[in-house]
Amino acid sequence: MPKTYKVIGINLKGMPLGESDRLLTLLTREQGLMRVVAPGARKHYSKLGGRSELFVVNHLLIATGRSLDKIVQAETIESFPGLSRDLRKLTAGHYLAELALGQAMGDQPQDELFDLVIEHLGRIAALPGTLAIATLTHAIFHVLTLAGLSPQVQLCCMTQQPLSPNFSQAGWRVGFSPAAGGIVQLDHAVGIPRYIDRPRSGIQQPGQKAEPRITPGHRSPARVQPAIASIGALELAVLQRLSQPHLLQSDGRLMAGVTADGSVFADDAASLVEADPIPSDVWLSLERLLRHYAQYHFDRPIRSADLIETCFAGVPPAP
Repeated sequence: MPKTYKVIGINLKGMPLGESDRLLTLLTREQGLMRVVAPGARKHYSKLGGRSELFVVNHLLIATGRSLDKIVQAETIESFPGLSRDLRKLTAGHYLAELALGQAMGDQPQDELFDLVIEHLGRIAALPGTLAIATLTHAIFHVLTLAGLSPQVQLCCMTQQPLSPNFSQAGWRVGFSPAAGGIVQLDHAVGIPRYIDRPRSGIQQPGQKAEPRITPGHRSPARVQPAIASIGALELAVLQRLSQPHLLQSDGRLMAGVTADGSVFADDAASLVEADPIPSDVWLSLERLLRHYAQYHFDRPIRSADLIETCFAGVPPAP
């Protein structure tokens, strides 16, 4: 008899296999990324049918096989039906799943990544569809942080001086550069090229120096990124809040920010950024920044992002 083992996993990708099976890519607590067969899952009355759908969390009994292991039993622990009822939520869910698949490793525990994915999928499913882009942006930042690649958003990457949003000066702007590693003062960004071409040398490790170079022509979206983008005071204020474990209220307003020592932000910028829901165009701008940053450092395109503009352009803030 084949050996069996138990894992808890969430289905992040699935595809047909043979006449009636389904090949699943799972993120599991115990063994990280896995590919397993759900035998007969595509049959009409299969017990594995619903349990093999995307974003379902199962307690699994799996039998080892010669090439692919097979699911013997599955008991559903959690699912996120709200994702499939709203295209905006579903798009955000696929985006987060793609990020997780790109970062996850196999044959080793992935508790932190597993918990992060479950937590943020739950938030996307629970909050209104108009807030899916905001919740996704928060999740992207946390995935980058877990990978050791979070952008620097408190200090200028060129001068290492603190940067705070200036709401009193009309037209005030700062830069954001994937190559530099985060925010930069625009008058100190002269040495950053207009476009960067990242060599295909794998994921950049924390502390590894980026070596941008000017691109001579058209390249793939994962390799060619705008070297620097310009953002305003509100974008910077929100960007500096993304490291918070909890960010959004149900009406779209930001929760009170908390410093490292546990005290609540009480400056003028905090009162301005927390007073009203953040406009959707701000969230779209920040998603694009983090998308370009993630594609640059992970060296791969985020294909699920293709629907973002279609789903969220023109979406009003939550009432």
